[in-house]
Amino acid sequence: MGNLLRILLNNEPPAKAQDIFVDFENTEPTPQERPVYSMVDAVLKVSHEITKELRKYTGATEEIRQAISNPTIAEHQEKALEAVFPLVLKLKAFYEFSLKLENVVPDLLRELCSDNMTPREHLECQQSLFKQFAEILDFVLTFDDLKMTNPAIQNDFSYYRRTLSRKRLANEDENEEETVSNEMANRMSLFYAHATPMLKTLSDATAKFVSQHKDLPVEQTTDVLSTMANICRVMIDNPQYSSRFTSEETKLFCLRVMVGVIILYDHVHPVGAFAKTSGIDMKSSIKVLKDQGPRKVEGLLNALRYTTKHLQDETTPKAIKALLAE
Repeated sequence: MGNLLRILLNNEPPAKAQDIFVDFENTEPTPQERPVYSMVDAVLKVSHEITKELRKYTGATEEIRQAISNPTIAEHQEKALEAVFPLVLKLKAFYEFSLKLENVVPDLLRELCSDNMTPREHLECQQSLFKQFAEILDFVLTFDDLKMTNPAIQNDFSYYRRTLSRKRLANEDENEEETVSNEMANRMSLFYAHATPMLKTLSDATAKFVSQHKDLPVEQTTDVLSTMANICRVMIDNPQYSSRFTSEETKLFCLRVMVGVIILYDHVHPVGAFAKTSGIDMKSSIKVLKDQGPRKVEGLLNALRYTTKHLQDETTPKAIKALLAE
């Protein structure tokens, strides 16, 4: 199953690190992992298509501008609607995928966080499931970054909502095959109102998992997350391990996963990732990011600056705030 993972207990200093390596490039699911792995894999395959579609999303900015500038010219109104309707259906597909993600995350967490093993043992024995959780985090960061940097998404949907309201007031019939229902539009509006909608979905699903499993200490879940973050950091920081990557993309993947886990941890842990009592070495994590060069990681540093929950808390050391402010 690839290289055997060895991880530190939180109270051991980094200098005593043993083989801390997860073979993201070659790991294969064990028979015990296979049932959940197959279920999650089906969702991850769709996530790749969602990312491709979002990257190609250009919006209907010009058509909407013409329609707003010429409110009495029917031709411009029709062209704007023709351009917006298929885009709204794409946005609907993105939202519906978030529901699939929300449904599958608890199954993955149940396997990775059960109390029959320690976080260390889970991640030793379940590398393929670890990789899948890492791929979900990678998708979440990518989706939210693309969404935040594409204002056409919000503009297109806002124009559609206004049009929907106008049609309803005018008692005009809607073509349900071309548009989405008012109820669906309301739910989509709540989803896209968030700056990072997929992160909100993932953090809510994780928090719900913790709250619904009263028999499972919350520390079991947060310890798994902090261990994931520390593993990724060490694999990047230590040349002995990073040299095993056959692709530069794997290194970047580890960086994105490290940041994704930190953000998720910060959203679900009561005191967050930045406090001194956190199980994540934030100072070293930020340093690893900055060592890569700004072109590669500026987006990840911004994600820590602007999408975390506890960075500005009083419990966050001034040195950490200063590092991210640079």
